Amino acid sequence: MICFRQPMATELNRSAAHTYCRSIAVLLLLWRNILIVRPEDIAVDDGVTSRKTPRDSSLRVAGDGEGSSFKVALFADLHFGENAWTDWGPQQDLNSVNVMSTVLDVERPDFVIYLGDVITANNLPIHNASFYWDQAISPTRARNIPWASLFGNHDDAPFEWPIDWFSSSGIPHILCPRVNSSGGDECSFKGTTRLELMRNEIMHSLLSYTGFGPRNLWPSVSNYVLTLVSPKRDPKSPLMFMYFLDSGGGSYPEVISSIQSEWFHNKSQEVNPDSSVPEIVFWHIPSKAYEKVAKKAVGKRTQCVGSMFQERVAAQEAEMGMMKLLKERPSVKAVFVGHNHGLDWCCPYEKMWLCYARHTGYGGYGNWARGARILEISDEPFSLKSWIRMENGTFHSEVVLAT
Repeated sequence: MICFRQPMATELNRSAAHTYCRSIAVLLLLWRNILIVRPEDIAVDDGVTSRKTPRDSSLRVAGDGEGSSFKVALFADLHFGENAWTDWGPQQDLNSVNVMSTVLDVERPDFVIYLGDVITANNLPIHNASFYWDQAISPTRARNIPWASLFGNHDDAPFEWPIDWFSSSGIPHILCPRVNSSGGDECSFKGTTRLELMRNEIMHSLLSYTGFGPRNLWPSVSNYVLTLVSPKRDPKSPLMFMYFLDSGGGSYPEVISSIQSEWFHNKSQEVNPDSSVPEIVFWHIPSKAYEKVAKKAVGKRTQCVGSMFQERVAAQEAEMGMMKLLKERPSVKAVFVGHNHGLDWCCPYEKMWLCYARHTGYGGYGNWARGARILEISDEPFSLKSWIRMENGTFHSEVVLAT
């Protein structure tokens, strides 16, 4: 492997050059040894992905006593793999693991949702970003807690070369490892697609409830619905439906498209035609409705809970019908997003709540304290409650979202 040529080496001190070369060597070895799941390795039929062990889309509340509940932890904006070639980057990933471990050990959730930007794919000099995706999921997997994930705007993007990787000729000095006796090819690091990331998770994680969306929605991939079932209820009368949507970014615009909205409409009519079962919805980038709610909060015209004014709402590029559908469904109780690292509020909107998660990862921008949003879904009587659990173990911003 060629790490530096002389022009570049003279620009850095020996310590920095040594750290750089060591980091690149490790990354290239990882690239050589990571298993890449190819499209032909996994069967996809009408949006349903075959696992080694078949599983339906139902989650079950444990126990059958009074006051049984189902607890969910939301991990948002972890940004694993960021600046992986430096000492800083890997340390941030370790810090993020510690945050998740604290939350999981204190809250002991029944389920975990990875709410997008699990990795920083545009910052990953490695062909198979699933390596870092697996690292992000590792605290949950190690505790045998099931989970589901969806995509954010940083999970899928081409690699961006750091400026200091370029020599005076303008060419970064790095080669792929040898793949055969004739030698290796120059790396271009075009990134790992959403389909590849999801195939890897589903095929190698029996605890994952993540699902492929229908083919006609691709490249928008993480569009699916899970059903929460209580043992005290008739199986035909679920406790709650949880919808997951891919809000774009990376390889395509930051929107929930019209065809995704149509999918949601058709799916919700199929599984919950009379809106008798409560529903909650998850995606990564906030909709335009979040901007409207934040403006009302400035004028103290709405009752919000949590951090409101650390930064402005960074919304999707356009509204293409999704919020209109949600407003028309009385069964929709709340929407949960990430993306804005400095916000963790919940605000009432129409007949539902719009909520942020809490920035969980040490990757990404901002120095706000890390934590996670927790949801508690109770049965008989039904209620949906939420709060923020911080990395130091404290909690705040408890709110009842539905009864």
